[in-house]
Amino acid sequence: MAESMYHPTTPELAARRKELAPGIHDAFRNFSRAVFAEGALPEKTKQLIAVAVAHTTQCPYCIDGHTRLARRKGATPEEIMEAIWVAAEMRAGGAYAHATLALHALSEEG
Repeated sequence: MAESMYHPTTPELAARRKELAPGIHDAFRNFSRAVFAEGALPEKTKQLIAVAVAHTTQCPYCIDGHTRLARRKGATPEEIMEAIWVAAEMRAGGAYAHATLALHALSEEG
């Protein structure tokens, strides 16, 4: 990660974030634990979804963290890369699908 833009997370920063809004911090942490717990979807699948979404939102912290968590939950490098390709297609597909808006606007010209 570019150090000038994406500063490393440190225990001190994590403590400060919690100190500034402890209730919200704890609620978010509990929510996150609930979301990623085994449920209708296995934890591995949830982490693969998180890897894909992290690439779509382009969060370097999430990409790093959820890629590592996906591996810990048993995802293979091939599964992780395939999830990333799904994200890439979905992001590109949005631009492709929204071309309808531009084509509609062009048809109203004149």
